[in-house]
Amino acid sequence: MQHPDFELYDNVGRTSEQIAAAHFGIATRDDLMRWAHRDAEPFLDKHPLPSDPIAALETAPYLAALVAARTPAEVSAVTQHLLEAAEPALNAVSDILVAIARWGDRNRDETPRKMLLEAASRSLSALTLADEADLAVLRDEYDPAPRPPSKAPPIPSPAPLVSPPAGPTPRR
Repeated sequence: MQHPDFELYDNVGRTSEQIAAAHFGIATRDDLMRWAHRDAEPFLDKHPLPSDPIAALETAPYLAALVAARTPAEVSAVTQHLLEAAEPALNAVSDILVAIARWGDRNRDETPRKMLLEAASRSLSALTLADEADLAVLRDEYDPAPRPPSKAPPIPSPAPLVSPPAGPTPRR
């Protein structure tokens, strides 16, 4: 039997992912990425890709305008400008993810392909969802749902009950 403290000392300095991977005998994400990077070096030498991140959207003007906004229309202006600025980048990311999903028939199952297609769809869904939220706010401001009348129409009273005539029942 192993000493009960053996695993504790063996795992010092390891992340929870490394401990779980060692327990199940699988590679960590860092292992997989390191091996793929090593094996892709000759390819990247022939096909260099940009190493700088995609230019980030300058958020300061949007945040400053949002702080100054006082009406739903002003907030909508900020929202719509932001969506228009972000749309080309998100469309490009979506297109590339779709191309990656469709590349070759390398997957043993469809799960990775479906995950990539879903990621592509979700990148565009963010735009749609934000636009729908903006329209909901504008609809509430400019075209609210009709309110129920403050005074309900009178409800007609039921007809009075007619009691049967008193006395003996006629015979046939």
